[in-house]
Amino acid sequence: MLSDVTTPQDLDDRFRETLAALPAAQQRRDPADPVTDDAPLTGAQVLDLFDAQVASRQLDLAGRWLRSFGEGFYTIGSAGHEGNAAVAAALRPTDPALLHYRSGAFYCQRAAQAAAEATPADQAQPAADTQPPAGTQPATGTPPGTGTQPVVDPQRAVDPGPAAEPKAADQSEPSEPSGTEPPTGGFAAYADAARDVLRGMVASSQEPIAGGRHKVFGRADLAIVPTTSTIASHLPRAVGMGLAVERLRRLDSAGRRTGAGVRVGSGAGAAHAPWPPDAIVVCSFGDASVNHASATAAFNTAGWYDHGKLRIPVLFVCEDNGLGISVRTPEGWVEATLRAKPGIRYFSADGADPVQTYAVAAEAAAWVRRTRRPAVLHLRTVRLMGHAGADAESAYRSPAELAEDLDRDPVAATARLLVDAGVATGEELLARYDETGWQVRRLAEEVLGEPKLASAADVVSALAPRRPMRVARAVADAAARASGPGAGARAEAFGGKPPELSGPMTLAQSINAALADGMLDHPQMAIFGEDVAAKGGVYGVTKGLRDRFGAARVFDTLLDETSVLGLGLGAGLAGMLPVPEIQYLAYLHNAEDQLRGEAATMRFFSQGAFRNPMVVRVAGLAYQEGFGGHFHNDNSVAVLRDVPGLVVAVPARPDDAAPMLRTCLASAAVDGSVCVFLEPIALYHTRDLYADGDGEWLAGYPEPGAWVAGHVPIGRARVYRVGSADDLTIITFGNGVRMSLRAAAVLAEEGVGTRVVDLRWLAPLPVADIIRESSATGRVLVVDETRRSGGVGEGVIAALVDAGYVGAARRVAAVDSFVPLGPAARHVLVSAEAITDGARTLLAR
Repeated sequence: MLSDVTTPQDLDDRFRETLAALPAAQQRRDPADPVTDDAPLTGAQVLDLFDAQVASRQLDLAGRWLRSFGEGFYTIGSAGHEGNAAVAAALRPTDPALLHYRSGAFYCQRAAQAAAEATPADQAQPAADTQPPAGTQPATGTPPGTGTQPVVDPQRAVDPGPAAEPKAADQSEPSEPSGTEPPTGGFAAYADAARDVLRGMVASSQEPIAGGRHKVFGRADLAIVPTTSTIASHLPRAVGMGLAVERLRRLDSAGRRTGAGVRVGSGAGAAHAPWPPDAIVVCSFGDASVNHASATAAFNTAGWYDHGKLRIPVLFVCEDNGLGISVRTPEGWVEATLRAKPGIRYFSADGADPVQTYAVAAEAAAWVRRTRRPAVLHLRTVRLMGHAGADAESAYRSPAELAEDLDRDPVAATARLLVDAGVATGEELLARYDETGWQVRRLAEEVLGEPKLASAADVVSALAPRRPMRVARAVADAAARASGPGAGARAEAFGGKPPELSGPMTLAQSINAALADGMLDHPQMAIFGEDVAAKGGVYGVTKGLRDRFGAARVFDTLLDETSVLGLGLGAGLAGMLPVPEIQYLAYLHNAEDQLRGEAATMRFFSQGAFRNPMVVRVAGLAYQEGFGGHFHNDNSVAVLRDVPGLVVAVPARPDDAAPMLRTCLASAAVDGSVCVFLEPIALYHTRDLYADGDGEWLAGYPEPGAWVAGHVPIGRARVYRVGSADDLTIITFGNGVRMSLRAAAVLAEEGVGTRVVDLRWLAPLPVADIIRESSATGRVLVVDETRRSGGVGEGVIAALVDAGYVGAARRVAAVDSFVPLGPAARHVLVSAEAITDGARTLLAR
């Protein structure tokens, strides 16, 4: 019957039947010896892998049990993928890992490795009991049972004590083992990991990484970075992490390296890279994800950099069960695809063979660690119990296919190896299995009573902390360094003529100078993107920065926004302060999930244990003359304002640009903020405000001594007063500031006093300033150069309504249209004339 091979109960029964049918070996093998004559693992080490696999399997069964009575909220399990325990064993517990959602055994194995490394040496077992014969150990990592993994007592392995009573037919009540001594030597090593996973399943607020916000595999002390993605969007981040790990490893010895980690910088936000210099990054994903654009971007970027001799030590692990929920992966497709990736070395192993998986994974990890180049391990697995609890495999798979997968159960395969080798009997292994099941069920019952997140404040507490006083202090400290001990280096970087002595600047020039000051104060800062280095950006904003700070800190990337942002995400996570550039706002939409689903969620799903500080510079908005069209005049920012916790800054004037950029850099360094610095293209080189040649849009660059007084906190607007400023409030941003000031000048000639409020920050909006300045006049004109639907103006009006504003209000906004080429753009964009007319209409009410 089909049901005989699909339910948790039947999977458990089949495993028991398999173990019961295994004939005992004619001769027992010492667990300290290799499990087979030429194996790289001892019997004790394979027993450790078995324990990790069993812990994962029992967690899957517990998840289904919890869900059966409405107490579990996550049933995507790892059954069939437990071979990844051997991958974990082949790595070091300090190698950062981004794991996909079928990584239970990897997680358990990594937790045991880390716990054993923390065990004092005098409590560890003698090496003679754990080391395989000379010449059989792969030259990488440390296998289970060699000082990083609790070792099963050889006596316990061959004499497990009284076997458990036969399991009752109802899987919801596993048998408690009989006898006075537990028949397992391994579960204690996995208890904490099991509790972590179970807490995630029941959304316990005591879950150590996400705190009940989501079920993820992650813990800072295990170097496991949480990822919620099921479709490879974490792969670009892995490439960025590899790039950063290698760049930090290559830093000179001028006080930037201490101990096992790499210290980066001494200025604001100086950070420790959290991993050893020779660490490699491991990133796992499923076979269906091979086809995703994010995966293609990551592979391509890793190969592109490798082709250019830039080293990126990343081990990709593709766990191939042949299915993407119900969609079959064509036979041979994954291998053909992965083998064809240029610059990425291909390894493959059978996930049902723990010895082969360990040996190949160890070889792959050693190669990546030695060469600092990317590789992929293609691990063939099966999927047991379907995609998730609600998945009815009978709709798309035959009984024969399901039975074939059961025959390749990796946990049963490990048991078969141990029994055939004479390390243990099937009865002994079943006793270990039952003991683990009983312990997991006991933990599941314990976590059921733990508290859940109790309020909206609890939920968002880890999202994006704001500590404005610390940010202000960081800016003040930067000013003190720039005018004090760093004055000489600053003068040298600016060629003896600091920007405050260069006279009035344009917006682009001010941003360039502020970037240079940022690079001086944040040694871990790096600027990268398409054309930013040799060319200096298509608008010259980064001109000269590569010459001043070198190609290691200012460099060009390939043309792929997903990869640009992924590099930034990984670099920030590794301890750098990345400042990637997206060449045009329209191009951001190709990669927006890297901000929404990856960048903004990091603190949320790790309670701040991990962060990816980043300041993304984006050239955008409309009004370019002589160079238009949708891709170079995009006025759509709704996708940015919709991302929780994201900071969105829009400087309009040169004298705002520098302090706002300093604030974003400080916020990223201090709070781990993800900031988007949206630069109005049409204002980059604008010089005049009211008349040609008036130079009213230029501004001087402040000397460091003036940085504190000119500090611009996140979420604070700027107000311009024209005339009496008592009759009308215009709320705007970006290009709208210049147009509104021109309109206000016309209105002043008509006796109308206007307040022009430059929002400066689109997220979070400066609500307090909006309410204060609106209430002062009782007439509000919102000038929104973005679209009428989904534009910034909607948020401003909503803020007024929520605050109980009772005055008059009106909007002038762009038409719901893409921006066309040439003069046609004037028909859909806001103009100074439209603002003046809107103000007159409002005043006439």
